[in-house]
Amino acid sequence: MIAKRRAHHKIKHQPPILNDDKVCEYLFQHPDFFIRHAQQIDKLRIPHPVRGVVSLPEWQMTRQRNKIKQLENEIQSLVQHATINERLFSQLMTLQLALLKANSFSELLEHLNDWGRSLGLLGAYLYLFEDKWQLTAPSNFQHLSLSTEKFDFIRIRHLQYGFQYLGQLSPAELTLLIPEQGYVGSIALSLLGDFGDLGVLVFASRDPHHYQPGQGTVLLEKLGQILPVLINRWIERKPLC
Repeated sequence: MIAKRRAHHKIKHQPPILNDDKVCEYLFQHPDFFIRHAQQIDKLRIPHPVRGVVSLPEWQMTRQRNKIKQLENEIQSLVQHATINERLFSQLMTLQLALLKANSFSELLEHLNDWGRSLGLLGAYLYLFEDKWQLTAPSNFQHLSLSTEKFDFIRIRHLQYGFQYLGQLSPAELTLLIPEQGYVGSIALSLLGDFGDLGVLVFASRDPHHYQPGQGTVLLEKLGQILPVLINRWIERKPLC
């Protein structure tokens, strides 16, 4: 009985086991610790991947420099995005004004194509889904008619639930959308209409890296909304069944 009490007494008075959480908790509860032990702080050595070890003040200064560098990079990125957005807005306004001035559907297509080429692209390609627009004779734009069934393999592979795609297409996909061009490196594609069911707009570039997944699609989105309204001035929509 006496032995058990002694064993219990020993266990009861064992010092607490330190771990990271307890050390952090102590420092938070005693914020004056570093003031009271300033001389000891200078003697601390922190492992460093390049220099082996550094003092705590050096380590803190390095962290501050890294934070400042990170903030500088974030500010630079914001400035770049603002510049890009300003340029995109200017480009969209220029194109929108040109499209609004078009006196015919042929002129609209010409403005769209000229605008694409002014940006160094191969051009712009517009297709209207045949089940949504009146494109049969006597229409002069039957060559713009596109079957939704034929387009579905592109939609399933690249768009799924999205309305825009930037990147590369397979030879079979390019044959469907841009048959007359010899080499196309990358494309930007946008579905037309609020539900993406009215047609397709494609911009093509010879540069395989010009359009890449992850790039902004704001301009494509706006064109996808504007074009159906303008097209309806010259081509009628099919009645809903």
